[in-house]
Parts: sequence; structure tokens; C-alpha cells
Amino acid sequence: MSCTKCPRRCQNLPGFCRSDSQRPEVAAVYAHTGEEPPLSGSKGISNIFFAHCNLQCIYCQNQRFSRAEVAPELVTLHSIDEIVETTAQSLQKTENIVGLVSASHYSDLVSPIVEGLHARGLFPTIVYNTGGYDSVEVLQRIAPYIDIYLPDFKYSDPKLARRYSNAPDYPHIAELAIKEMYNQKGSSLPTDDNGLAFRGMIVRHLVLPGQIDNSIRCLQWLADNISTNIHISLMAQYFPPDGVVLPDELNRQLTEEEYHRVTDAFYSLGFHRGWVQELAAADNYRPQFEKGLHFEEKQIKTKETSKPYNHLSFKP
Repeated sequence: MSCTKCPRRCQNLPGFCRSDSQRPEVAAVYAHTGEEPPLSGSKGISNIFFAHCNLQCIYCQNQRFSRAEVAPELVTLHSIDEIVETTAQSLQKTENIVGLVSASHYSDLVSPIVEGLHARGLFPTIVYNTGGYDSVEVLQRIAPYIDIYLPDFKYSDPKLARRYSNAPDYPHIAELAIKEMYNQKGSSLPTDDNGLAFRGMIVRHLVLPGQIDNSIRCLQWLADNISTNIHISLMAQYFPPDGVVLPDELNRQLTEEEYHRVTDAFYSLGFHRGWVQELAAADNYRPQFEKGLHFEEKQIKTKETSKPYNHLSFKP
């Protein structure tokens, strides 16, 4: 039995991500206020956090839920009805926005989840929050259900993609995926009267310590092959996750000089829409897992900032 939900196309199940091919595995549905401002608003986005991940990045900040071997007690929802019901409850407290987080290996669940919400009279903005490792065929199939794409563009170097995510084809796959998302949504990110986005695409890039050339090449590719009018979320929030054995270069946070090199490239390439985090984001924004299944965002106030994102360059 094989799986074609993501570009790994595993021939034997359970595959690389170790997800259950017979039923959904959702770790949590929670109100999250740490996404980009037009996605979080004042009340937060209702994020559906799928267990496991098709990339398994060795430095993942949410590795408790995303790794291949997830503790069974951390998987709380196992059916479409449970996911829809829990999401409907969450939407009563959040903005009318739902995030499908790391859903690439469960892409076949996008339509039944969205249709299940519609059947309840709920029509939230749907955000596809992905690591960027998605096939064009899947993106075309789920297009009618997705309002906003929120992909990562992690690597420009196949060797780095192999070292950190065991995916040497990541640059090629992500480039095709981002092109498809751009073809579907373009560069605009329209917002309502409350500043909440309801259509478009935001490309995220997390700057990794010691890999500044990779970051600059990612930005260069986006400028050359997509558009400098797209919305970029440039993130400095990397920190070495606890309890994970990492290569030496990842056992530290970014330096000021490293991040300045990347932000200088961001502006010099002509990007002018999006967000640039302050370097303090690595301390301000650290997800905390408490009481087993409860995911809570905790922001540590510093002299620089008390928010994970700054409106340094956002233009709708």
C-alpha cells in the first residue's frame, strides 16, 4: 500500500511521517495569537494542529507534536466529526479564521473538514499552513477550499535540505509549490475593515544560525522567480529546542550580524510587503506545552519588544 498525499510518495505504510493512513490524527485545536497580524487579529486564529509532519526538520520548535513518533496520548482527535466540532467551538472565541497546520500528509482531509464547517453554517477563512513540501497536483485539488496559503520556503540548498529535513528535493518541490500558490492567489493580500486577510499568500522564511547564505539565496529566488510584491514573513525566532540532539551550528540562536545580513538583503532585493521580526523574537516567542495536550503561547517581555511580529514593512 502506497501514499501519494505528499511528494515523498511512500511505497510502504506507515511511511516517513508515520501517520495513520486509516484515520485522522490531530493533536490539538487551539486559539493562537502568534501568527502574522492579519491572520491572528485581536482574538487569534483557530489552528488545527495535525500530528506528525512530512518534513521532520531536526530543529522543529513544535517537535512534540510534529515528530514521527508522537505519544498516543497527545493525539486527541481521530475523526472528521471530532475535528469539525472542536473547530466550531474554537471559532466562538477566535477570529473567523481557521489554520490547517502541517496538513500536507493529510491533504485528503481538507475538503471534508471545510465542507463539514460549511454544513454547520460556518464559513471561516481557511489558511493552509505548510512547510512548503507539497505537490502541485495536491495544491490544485485543494484550491477550491483554500483562501490563504502560508508556506515556508526553508532551503535553497539540497544538501542542507537533506541534512536538516531528509528531503534533498525540497528546493525543487517548494519552488514548484510556491509558483502554483502564486498562480492561484497572486501577490495581493486583501484585508477587511478589521485588518484581517481573507485571500492571498504569505511566504515564511525562518533564518537559521550559520546558514545566512541559504536565507539570502531563498530571498533571491523569490525575487527572481515570483515577485518582490509578495508578502514575506522573515523570522528570527529560531532557538535550539530542548531535548533534541542537533548539529553544532544549530545549538545557538542567531547573532545580530547574521540577521542584519539577511534583513539587508530583504530590503535591497526590493521586498516591501510583509513582516520582519526583531532579533528578540527568539526569546519573546517560545511555544510552551503544558498539562499534556494544552498548547499555550507565552511571550516574554523584553526591552526590545513584547510581540513576536513587528509591522516594520507591512503593506496590505
